[in-house]
Amino acid sequence: MVLLGSALFFFNSCTERIDIDLEESYTRLVVEGMITNDTLAHTIRLTSTTSYYYSEKAPAVSGATVTIDDGTSVTTLAETEPGTYQTPSDYFGIPGRTYHLNIGLATAINGHETYTAVSQMSPMLSLDSISSVYHEDWGPDGYYEIKCYVLDPPSTDFYMFRVFKNGVLVSDSLTKVLVTDDRFYNGNYTNGVGIGYLNQSFEKEIVSPGDNLTIESARITEEYYRFISQLQIQSGYQNPLFSGPPANISGNINNGGIGFFATYPVSYSKTIASGLSSGD
Repeated sequence: MVLLGSALFFFNSCTERIDIDLEESYTRLVVEGMITNDTLAHTIRLTSTTSYYYSEKAPAVSGATVTIDDGTSVTTLAETEPGTYQTPSDYFGIPGRTYHLNIGLATAINGHETYTAVSQMSPMLSLDSISSVYHEDWGPDGYYEIKCYVLDPPSTDFYMFRVFKNGVLVSDSLTKVLVTDDRFYNGNYTNGVGIGYLNQSFEKEIVSPGDNLTIESARITEEYYRFISQLQIQSGYQNPLFSGPPANISGNINNGGIGFFATYPVSYSKTIASGLSSGD
C-alpha cells in the first residue's frame, strides 16, 4: 500500500512537460520463420517495426522476393497473404544441411533492400519415451509434469520442447516453450527429466485422465537457444518498475533486421495422462 501511495503521489506531482524522442522514423524489418524436417508449407513472416504509440497490428511487408537455399536447390516462397510467405506444401528440411534465407524487398527499409540469414539444421535426437505425473501440491491447483527418457549425446546440445494436449498446441508462442541445454545430463541417460509443465489453474492447460499428451522435441542451435531465452526474460517482469530491456535480443538477420530464421529437426512422443499424483 505504501508503494502504491508513493506511485500515485509521483504521478500527481509531475506536471512538467517532458518530450522524449522515440526515434519513430527508425523502421526495421522483422523476420519470423523456421524450417523443420516436417513435410508441410513452412512460413516466413515479414513485418516492420512501428512507433511506440502504434496500437495496431505490425504492418506487413508485401511484395518481397523470399528464397531459401539449402546448398542443393533454391526454393522461392509464395506470398499467400500480406507479409506471409510459404514454401510448397511438400517442402521439408534435412538435418545436417545449412539453409540460407534471402529476402529482397520491393521498398528499402532502413536503407536496405536485401536481408539474409543463415542457419544449420542440427542432427535429430528422438526421445525413447515420455511419461506424465500430476503434482497436486505444486501451486493452488497442481501441475502436470511431462518427463522424458533418452540417452543424451556427449556433445554440448540445446533443446526446445512444445506440448500438445489432445492434438492442440498448448505451447503456442516462444514465451511458452521450454528451452534448455544439457549441462546437467550431458552424455548420460535422462531418466525422467521434466520437459513440459501444465498449470491446472489455466483452463487451456487442464488435463483429465485419459487425455493424449504429446511432446514435440527439437534439437536447436545455441544461437536460437539464446534468442528464445533472451525473449522469455524480456517478456517477463522487469524490476525496477519502469526499467527498459537489459539489452537488445540477438537475432540472426543481417543489416539491422530483427528476429530469427531457425532450422531444426523435430520428433514427437506421446503418452496418456494417468491422473496419478507423485506425492512430491
